[in-house]
Amino acid sequence: MKNSARRSLQAVLGLREGESVLIVTDRESARVGWAFELAARELNALPTVYRLPDEGRPLTAVPADLAGPLENATVVINCFTSAAEETPFRIELLQMATAGSRRVGHAPGITEDMMIFGPMDVDYRELQKRANRFLASLRNASYLRITAPGGTDLTLYIEGRSFVTDVFVRPGTYGNLPCGEVWCAPIETLGEGTLVCDGTVGDMGSPPAPLTLQIERGRITRAQCPDEAYLERVRKLLAVDPEASVLGEFGIGINPKTRVTENMLEAEKAFRTSHVAFGNNEDLPGGHNHSRTNREFLFRDPTIHVFYTDGSASMVVEDGLIGV
Repeated sequence: MKNSARRSLQAVLGLREGESVLIVTDRESARVGWAFELAARELNALPTVYRLPDEGRPLTAVPADLAGPLENATVVINCFTSAAEETPFRIELLQMATAGSRRVGHAPGITEDMMIFGPMDVDYRELQKRANRFLASLRNASYLRITAPGGTDLTLYIEGRSFVTDVFVRPGTYGNLPCGEVWCAPIETLGEGTLVCDGTVGDMGSPPAPLTLQIERGRITRAQCPDEAYLERVRKLLAVDPEASVLGEFGIGINPKTRVTENMLEAEKAFRTSHVAFGNNEDLPGGHNHSRTNREFLFRDPTIHVFYTDGSASMVVEDGLIGV
């Protein structure tokens, strides 16, 4: 775990000697936090560990005594357990952590398994090259047509909304650990079509049967699933506030070592998958959704056609395979 932590601190977060690293963890993720602490010390950085309280979970806001350690850090690692009810806390923490020039590795739900096998054991140089090539193929896009064998058929409008990636984290931004995603904030009021989630739902694992979301003018107008109990949970999370059911993000997984698991932190980076999130996207270029929540819905083997502002078009992903 220490080796994985060290490689990600170097390659993704660009940790330099003498920098102050704040590691925010909790009791369940303490060993992962310890691995990042040891790795930071090996790189001659100055780590501090903040353990979230056991009492009061799920948290709805950032603990007051976390503000001081955040202020003193240049790099922040968030490695703690993930729960759907804590999404408002995580959004607030990210907003505080990315203020100024801090670089943030955001890893709610990271596990020892991820640290040792699969997504963290990746060739970061090759992953960064892939991300750069893919980002180049998405420049000057006007809109996307996204289809998938499970039944997804979506049109998302993205003119003026740049794609970004988490494989290198710049000052004042965050990226997930494990990393391996390219994503953007679609225009919130224009998306149309059907999304069939046959993968993972953020903080809720895999649906027991395909979950179908109908989208009109960027908002979910109908949700269907044969499992009524699961569907009710989804509806409740999409009704946290008026913008919780509004388009927030479109993402594409590019990490070949990542697996589609019940944990969205890993699943959304998986090669041959895409996902759409609804809710907050204030941290993305052009994003205008101020919801207190954010929920991702993943689907497999997408085909993505890009229509550019100059009138040309290109199929950049076919059956989940990136063509660049």
